Amino acid sequence: MPENSNKPKYIATQLIFHLPFSVFGVMLALLSMGFLTFIAIIIRAEDMIPAASQELFHVFHASHILISSVATTAMFRKHDNSIWKALIVGIAGSVLICGISDYYFPYIGGLFIESNMHLHICLIEEPMLVLSFAVVGTLAGLGAHRGFEKATQYSHSFHVFVSSVASLLYLMSFGLVEWTHAIGAVFAITILAVMLPCCLSDIVFPLMCSHSQCRHTDVMEEEHVL
Repeated sequence: MPENSNKPKYIATQLIFHLPFSVFGVMLALLSMGFLTFIAIIIRAEDMIPAASQELFHVFHASHILISSVATTAMFRKHDNSIWKALIVGIAGSVLICGISDYYFPYIGGLFIESNMHLHICLIEEPMLVLSFAVVGTLAGLGAHRGFEKATQYSHSFHVFVSSVASLLYLMSFGLVEWTHAIGAVFAITILAVMLPCCLSDIVFPLMCSHSQCRHTDVMEEEHVL
């Protein structure tokens, strides 16, 4: 049986294996942002939430791109030795997919719950901020898979947390200030905005781009995934 026939099975296994990390990251982000919102209300600084959230959003969006590029590149390098392909996959996977997660999903989700959302695209308005973090993260990811045993699992967990905070901050910055009053809808938006793009970036995209001769079953046995 050709080795590339194991790729869909391996991708499905990785998605299932990363699911607890994803759920934990989203819930930790909701708790963290809920606590900060509570503090803002206590000190009567509600009017400052949009401006403060916008500043903080850019920090978390840049961090999200960094972590995503590390995770994407590390996952690709576990299955393909091509450095040039790893650079392309790491940069493209982080820049494009992080944008979907951090502003397109929250923007569409905010409109869906009838908030007056403003679309802010960092790749267009702050391209150097986005690309610099993507390049540095990709270079770091080239050796991350050898640096510690569970590189992709740990980076994915932190990736989901940072992405969740970025999505929440986007909602708070560009249209949905009182997000706690719509916590159910916000939770659903965050799950969609984070889990689908993050898993696509960290797992599906790099594995689909890896070479067809990668022995995925051997890798799974070594990692004790199955």
